[in-house]
Amino acid sequence: MFKILKEDKKTKAKLGVLKTTHGDIQTPVFMPCGTRGTVKTTTPDELRDLGVQILLGNTYHLYMRPGDKEIKGFGGLHDFMKWNGPILTDSGGYQVFSLGKGKDSLVKIKEDGVEFRSHLDGSKHFFTPEKVIDIQRNLGSDIMMVLDECAPYPCTKDYAKEAMGRTHSWAEKSIKYFQKSIGAGRDLPKIFGIIQGSTYKDLREESAKFITSLPFDGIAIGGVSVGEEKEETYKVIDWLSPILNKKSKIKNKKYGVASRPIYLMGVGTPEDILEAVERGVDMFDCVLPTRLARHGSVWIHPVGARYAAPKTGNRISLLNAKYKDDKKVIMPGCQCYACKNGFSRGYIHHLLKENEILGVRLTTLHNLHFILDLMSKIRENIEKGAFSTFKKQFLKNWKI
Repeated sequence: MFKILKEDKKTKAKLGVLKTTHGDIQTPVFMPCGTRGTVKTTTPDELRDLGVQILLGNTYHLYMRPGDKEIKGFGGLHDFMKWNGPILTDSGGYQVFSLGKGKDSLVKIKEDGVEFRSHLDGSKHFFTPEKVIDIQRNLGSDIMMVLDECAPYPCTKDYAKEAMGRTHSWAEKSIKYFQKSIGAGRDLPKIFGIIQGSTYKDLREESAKFITSLPFDGIAIGGVSVGEEKEETYKVIDWLSPILNKKSKIKNKKYGVASRPIYLMGVGTPEDILEAVERGVDMFDCVLPTRLARHGSVWIHPVGARYAAPKTGNRISLLNAKYKDDKKVIMPGCQCYACKNGFSRGYIHHLLKENEILGVRLTTLHNLHFILDLMSKIRENIEKGAFSTFKKQFLKNWKI
């Protein structure tokens, strides 16, 4: 299901191939977020042209509207959105628990699941580990995520431990139900377990050992990028890396982790991706490329030696008045649709100020190309044994 093709000699970075029902995925890989069944403002053909290998869909939002059973009636999410590549769906747990913030919480956590009220109409719902598997089966997911409890940051160690315990209990229920109702095999969906434990080292290590003892097809690191500083995120990956990248042998029902991909959930800035790949992470997702684009913000940087390093940092806002008369493309040398076809910063500034959809489409296509091009170069440099040099070169002028 997952095969490591090459390992970097200086770091834990590695090339791999993840086989799914709807095609093979070359890792490390970035998954654009098609939260509600679309990557905002783009078409499936454009995503393919960009080199997108796999999309992420959101179980909570698709369950709420239009409904997982309705999507099943269209032949599943692939037919519904006309995307013929792999799709990973999260469990919806993060979205559910985000409803629990503040004094007017819409969430009640129970040992067998979580009760919540819809953010749309206030209707009551209950997610169990088994139900989220059924929802994702209706969606036709290639990769399913288990229901977990993502503890907020900051939180007490006692709360983090309680949340981790529920996550472990739900993980056991999920894998048992998955195997009973779906089974296993190359032509069947895969299921990933999720490590929790907040920013507490002993809890993270305990969670990693427990989740990796279960026969999941992949292992995810959850509960990061929820408000903590980047250094805290990197610490968590550092703690887990020896466990997740260990050259363990497959014995009895214990799976060797080296044969499973590592997925860092909700992380997707260029610098974070490079740091995590160095630590052995294989998969990423983040709304940032499209979210930034909707606000007129675009990434600029030398993704390879052919680009000149910018003097203005790693990101610019084309809504800024200083770009009104700028005749340059977003990033000289970039091969995204907007740049290679000569759309100027000044023109895109005009489109954004007038709320014209084309402006957001152009910034979106640029940001997606930027991050996907970075992933391609990461894979290329791991292949030729130059990842460390590439990372150092990229980050040299990357102003955070």
